[in-house]
Amino acid sequence: MSRRNNAASRCDRCRMHSSLCVCPLIPKLETRTRLVLVIHRAEDRKPTNTGRLAACAMPNSEIIVRGRAEEPADSIVLRPGTRPLFLFPHEDALPLESIAGARAKDGDDRPFTLIVPDGNWRQASKVRNRVPGMRNVPCISLPVGAPSIYRLRSEAHPFGLATIEAIGRCLRVLEGDAGPAVEQALLHVFRAMVERTLWSRGDFETHEVTGGIPDGVLRHDPRSGSA
Repeated sequence: MSRRNNAASRCDRCRMHSSLCVCPLIPKLETRTRLVLVIHRAEDRKPTNTGRLAACAMPNSEIIVRGRAEEPADSIVLRPGTRPLFLFPHEDALPLESIAGARAKDGDDRPFTLIVPDGNWRQASKVRNRVPGMRNVPCISLPVGAPSIYRLRSEAHPFGLATIEAIGRCLRVLEGDAGPAVEQALLHVFRAMVERTLWSRGDFETHEVTGGIPDGVLRHDPRSGSA
């Protein structure tokens, strides 16, 4: 059974194989920053997707799926009294730290709406022009940080991050004093997802897995569909 055909054996929420579900580890993060995840339809089907995992942890979030044939993406509705930011390193993107620094300087305490594309680089680069309401939203780039811990996919860019890692890095800055704790909470469940998957493939020892392995679970490979 292929990965695309074993959906019935996967959790509807976290997309993990049901025996390795990480939902009990997903935190509930009350943030001032509103997350809008713009996910490409091809990415939305993948069990290794991490953007939805971040959205599950943030009640103050919205998911927009784009890229469906002959079906335009929903418009992004910006709530009054918020400041929208689009996370993508377009040539006019501003460093995230400069945005946060300017807020502290001018006293503008409006919460941010963080719009994050979820897909490969080619798919993400089209969001600004193809999703209604995005054309005039300022772009931001991430601060330099630790390399990605994502080991489930190959990364074409050495500075690339999983979507949940990128979201966490943004929130570390945008959420002020609470930011570092928010980022670490997202990274905790992300590590559990990655390490449980690697464990199932025989690439990780049980005692090394963040959050442990549920009782009674036998090592298996979800890619094969075996139990």
